[in-house]
Amino acid sequence: MTKKPFLRRIYHKISEPLNDFRFMMENRALIRTAMRNEISIKFRERIMLVVTEVNGCRYCSYFHARMALKAGIPSAELDEFLQGTLPLETSPEEEPALYYAQHWAETNANPDAEALQTIINTYGQRKSDAIHIILHMIRMGNLLGNTMDFWLYKLTFGKFGN
Repeated sequence: MTKKPFLRRIYHKISEPLNDFRFMMENRALIRTAMRNEISIKFRERIMLVVTEVNGCRYCSYFHARMALKAGIPSAELDEFLQGTLPLETSPEEEPALYYAQHWAETNANPDAEALQTIINTYGQRKSDAIHIILHMIRMGNLLGNTMDFWLYKLTFGKFGN
């Protein structure tokens, strides 16, 4: 297997957050609705923790762990999310979205059509749109955090970053 040239790897790391940023800018009104009305803070943090664990962003993991605790998510539940598993006590209302969020992140924001349709059928169009906004927001943060780590690693000749 050949390695991609350095500049191509850098372009790939930069272009993905830009695509998510473009998506966010095109859906600003939906972001406000999603954050205020459609999804509770605890549910939102659970979604973000699932995606962050898949994407491996240490900055987002730390930040959203703190936000989850502040929102009232028990530390035992938080530990399970950080280990990459859904807690056994996951509510039946949230469980489909959390599994979908994991699938969405693992497929690099390209979920199966069947999985997408299941989310729409389960939550309705408005709430599934709100879930996707949250997914894009955390993915953008994860990609930017991981890109920052990449640059930190390169600029310090491997002393810092990943």
